[in-house]
Amino acid sequence: MEIQGTLKKIDATKTYGSNGFRKREVVLTTEDQYPQFLLIEFVQDKTDLLDAYQVGQKVKISIDLRGREWTSPQGEVKYFNSIQGWRIESLEAGQENASMPPVPPMEAFEPAEDLKEEDYDDLPF
Repeated sequence: MEIQGTLKKIDATKTYGSNGFRKREVVLTTEDQYPQFLLIEFVQDKTDLLDAYQVGQKVKISIDLRGREWTSPQGEVKYFNSIQGWRIESLEAGQENASMPPVPPMEAFEPAEDLKEEDYDDLPF
């Protein structure tokens, strides 16, 4: 699934437990008639994806819905849901995609030399 909106909040990465589990949360405001404030968590190596983004940016986030069952010590069963992000892309014009390397400006390239027709005649057949 994908969801679009504006980044309202980006938390710092938090580490839990002796195994070093990492989690980072963001709040995304949807642009629906009745805007929603969705808490989306990025875990482990996906926490680094958020480094390239700032509060106020319009983004598209690819998500998975997660659900789990928990039984309390009293035997009561409860269910919990979470939204887990695994990819994020900017929707703003002029913003570089976080997964694409930057392209040098046109002035950084040298002009191609004019090739003659005989330069193309090097095929072995």
